[in-house]
Amino acid sequence: MIEKIQENGEFTLPVRVYIEDTDAGGIVYYVNYLKFMERARTEYLRTLGYQHYALADENFQFVVHSANVQYRKPARIDDALEVSARLKKLGKATLLFEQQVSRNNELLCQADIKVACVAADSMKPTGIPAALYNKFNAANEGEGING
Repeated sequence: MIEKIQENGEFTLPVRVYIEDTDAGGIVYYVNYLKFMERARTEYLRTLGYQHYALADENFQFVVHSANVQYRKPARIDDALEVSARLKKLGKATLLFEQQVSRNNELLCQADIKVACVAADSMKPTGIPAALYNKFNAANEGEGING
């Protein structure tokens, strides 16, 4: 499957649940939903032509500022999940993502994740570089920016 940002601004990543993602009862451990969401945001960024390791070369990186998470239903070992990321708000130095983890269109977990742009050398807040800001903006407006 080739992932891309849809016209509605949503990016979806398929994820399979492995034994390493679960507790002793075969239920996905709660923090692993955040890992799945991180992967979706990373792949979303990749569709815009950016990779995390290259960000530091440009002296910026993204860090999670805050997360508001609601757990609805459990995922289990071997489930095929869909993890979505949609940019809800684009600021000068922050991004607010609305994210969901679903199984067969059934919502399991949802979160608002606020991400801040910081200078890689000082870890102090900095503006999102203009070229990337413009790509986020275009993708959010459904202009088909797909890497």
